[in-house]
Amino acid sequence: MKMKKLRADVLALLFLLPFLIVYCLFTIWPMVKGVQMTFYKWTLIKKMGYIGWDNYRNVIHDKEVWQALWHSAIFVVLSTPTMIVLGILLALIANRKSVLQKFYRSIFFIPSILSVAVASYLGLFVFQPYTGLVNSALHLVHILPENTEIFWLTETGLAWITVTLVTLWWTVGFNFILYLSAMQEIPDEVYEASKLDGANDNQIFWRITIPYLAPITKMITMLQIIASFKVFMQIYIITGGGPLDKTRPIIQLIYQTGFKKNNLGYAATMSYVLFIVLLVLSALQYWINNRKRGDL
Repeated sequence: MKMKKLRADVLALLFLLPFLIVYCLFTIWPMVKGVQMTFYKWTLIKKMGYIGWDNYRNVIHDKEVWQALWHSAIFVVLSTPTMIVLGILLALIANRKSVLQKFYRSIFFIPSILSVAVASYLGLFVFQPYTGLVNSALHLVHILPENTEIFWLTETGLAWITVTLVTLWWTVGFNFILYLSAMQEIPDEVYEASKLDGANDNQIFWRITIPYLAPITKMITMLQIIASFKVFMQIYIITGGGPLDKTRPIIQLIYQTGFKKNNLGYAATMSYVLFIVLLVLSALQYWINNRKRGDL
């Protein structure tokens, strides 16, 4: 019996071995190499030199790093709740039985298949002053006076709104699909029983739909926080991190430090600081979820 089990384990390991080799080579080894880089003054040209914990000490006292982390946190706060609320609303619309059901499902998801560059340049076109679609539409309906323009991309508050709206339009399709799948898993009998008991639409939504969506909402919240902290390309294309670096996220600062200032060791150190932040947030969410389960 033991020999049979051992043979099965060895066979399973042999099947897993190709994946494990590729995983270690392209995931684990780069991570180990990245940690090594943080202890060196590492450039693409000069010979690297060991500097101990200097990179970590510099990161702690670097105002630019904390400002960039703060900008990433702002984007997390702006994008995560709106992404969840809009995802639920779109899923509710697409889950209703109507002749337009297939159209809704397609049109809500289509932006998600665009590349980040295409979505960002479309956003750039839409929010440009003088020639942009939004300002032109506001002029057309006389909300915006003829000789006045809204500078969506060069005023800090408006730049954040612009980036958030473009990201929302581009990526909400993924959350929409997850919520739609979760809604279809809710048994029809539950809705029918609640209607027989006299529940109205509002009561059904808040007391049945939302509680059933709670597990998927927790997962989406965590994924959204991680994804929002890693925001880079759309901000880089739409605002370039401006005005005056007021929308520059941490990933853009890492990119500029590593590939424009040629300081790869310091850029790697900032990457690991971000990794620790995300690790702490993930652990915190895991702890909160487990504590709630324990209270039940």
